[in-house]
Amino acid sequence: MNTSTRMALRAQGLHVSLGRRPVLQDVNATFAAGRWTSIVGPNGAGKSSLLKVLAGVLPAAQGQVFWFDQPVQAMHRRARAQQLAWLGQSEAASDDVRVWDVVMLGRLPHQDWLAGPSAQDHAEVMRALHATQSWDWRERRLGALSGGERQRVLLARALAVQAQVLLMDEPLANLDPPYQVDWLQQMRALVAEGKTVVSVLHEIGMALQADELVLMQAGRVVFQGACAQAATHRAVEAVFEHRIAIHAVAQQWVVVPHLSSQGAV
Repeated sequence: MNTSTRMALRAQGLHVSLGRRPVLQDVNATFAAGRWTSIVGPNGAGKSSLLKVLAGVLPAAQGQVFWFDQPVQAMHRRARAQQLAWLGQSEAASDDVRVWDVVMLGRLPHQDWLAGPSAQDHAEVMRALHATQSWDWRERRLGALSGGERQRVLLARALAVQAQVLLMDEPLANLDPPYQVDWLQQMRALVAEGKTVVSVLHEIGMALQADELVLMQAGRVVFQGACAQAATHRAVEAVFEHRIAIHAVAQQWVVVPHLSSQGAV
């Protein structure tokens, strides 16, 4: 990466424990502005915990997170909510709330106390619903939607914030393949607008569509590099015990299972 690239987020020496169990140990990572970085690793590697610390929703026992060289924890809560949009796993939302109102929640950081939604708020909600192909459900209750539909509405809520940085934990959960492709195109469009995207993904093939990859194992960052680099592919294969292999197919990176010949019948 060009050393002159500005870092939208920077994690420095993070240590986090849940109860007595350490989940992050001396984590250092950088997330370039106007780029898409995916965080991958085995189950229990600390990926979601790192994303929560970046978002400021999980405190670190040691270390610091910087947003354009400003400590995240020093930011005013409203400013942080305007600049860092968050989509977590199993996001809580009342089943009785209209889809339109769920997405409008993403505009709260931009609204004055007790003020109603502005014309811009309505425009951004409309834009987010169309971007996630959720517009037709705007009058339906969240509880009436399928898991995949619900996930698209929650993504619309995050998009409606119009934050400089979008942090997403397993955003492809419950999405059918066509909508995963739509999500991928949305991420590329956000980057083209100059936004910064950080995603935790289990789908390694989709993660490799990003610009950068942060690879985690046992609560540590063990590798960071460009998704197109051979060294990145070899590091991913090693972390997953060489049970997968990464190949180039039709100018894209494809992940295939690496089956042992010993298991052949």
